[in-house]
Amino acid sequence: DYSQFELRLAAVLAGDREMIDGFNRDEDIHKRTAALIYGVPDNEVTKEMRRSAKVINFGVLYGMSPHGLSAATGMSFIEAKKFIDDYFNLRRPIREFIEETLEKAKNEGYVTTYFGRRRPTPDVKSSNFMVREAAKRAAANMPIQGTEADLMKRAMLRTEEKLGNLGEQILQIHDSILVECPKKNADKVVEILRFEMESVAPELDIKLKVDIKTGEHWGEL
Repeated sequence: DYSQFELRLAAVLAGDREMIDGFNRDEDIHKRTAALIYGVPDNEVTKEMRRSAKVINFGVLYGMSPHGLSAATGMSFIEAKKFIDDYFNLRRPIREFIEETLEKAKNEGYVTTYFGRRRPTPDVKSSNFMVREAAKRAAANMPIQGTEADLMKRAMLRTEEKLGNLGEQILQIHDSILVECPKKNADKVVEILRFEMESVAPELDIKLKVDIKTGEHWGEL
């Protein structure tokens, strides 16, 4: 499965150069984010600091609120609000990307993936607060998750071409592909999966990375 797929795509779609360069250098992006937010060297980042940064790194893509961050990390509401404010000051391109996406959803009635696939967004103008807020969260995230879905289809097609009789794709879930093959072919299948999945989007200015596990049962993976 892809490693931090949505976060990598968010970085490149938003043009967040600092985050893109961090991923391309194989940095621990959660530790780096924590170091920047807390204003400490990387080697002084605690597990708690990194966990808070990880929660918000992913949560911000789904419109995480101070209340949500507080519940997930044990911060007070005031601490969580400051953390989110500091995060958006640090990741200004991400904030601007989300704002621009919501404006497009409202003004043009749709949002798109990197490759141009559209999703209509009529409910962002709903008079019902709950419906409107849910639609805004979906609209903000769609370019990221939708691009992920587009790339997964491309990866599956490329993998299918190269697998031949070595094995068979039997399942795709979110950002992962499950392949069944004879044990003797496992190493070769791993090589194919890694190459095809990591090189699936040369037009994107960011390194994609996959984690691959093998086993006799799905539960081992």
